[in-house]
Amino acid sequence: MKITLTGATLAACVFAIAFMVIYLRKWWVGGRAMKDLASMIQGFVNGALATVCFGGLGGWLAGCARQTAGGVGGKVISGTTGTDAATPMATASLGQLTPEGGTVVFLLFVVLFFSYKAASKEDKGRLLAFVFAGMVLCVTAGVAGMLDGLPDLVNSLGLSGRNAIEGHV
Repeated sequence: MKITLTGATLAACVFAIAFMVIYLRKWWVGGRAMKDLASMIQGFVNGALATVCFGGLGGWLAGCARQTAGGVGGKVISGTTGTDAATPMATASLGQLTPEGGTVVFLLFVVLFFSYKAASKEDKGRLLAFVFAGMVLCVTAGVAGMLDGLPDLVNSLGLSGRNAIEGHV
């Protein structure tokens, strides 16, 4: 079952993409080290998974990220260009988590927290920017459609872990 969310506006999406472009450009011209790309991917995946945490802290933070991006992005774009970019985008959901999938997402959030604590200032910026971008972009129909298998992957990993713990391997 797909759940329709309060979506992101065009301004919010452009604001999130701007953060991604800034850090991806720095990565591209800075030697393209895979370790720098890893923090961006980790952030985006965690942001994407936060959008499927309905009723939880991750889902609430994802909603706040979309509202903030829509408000700030709308003001910046209308102030710069004089046009209104507050039009809503087509929305979709990545899906739902099972209890086993929820445990995997929890563990990924714990890894994200400790990765953030151990990261340099530049890596912290990358990580947060891509968490933010994932929270905003993954409720749009296009990005949610591209990442449609992500919750299924997380759910199956959680089920495999549960089966291993229970001895049903």
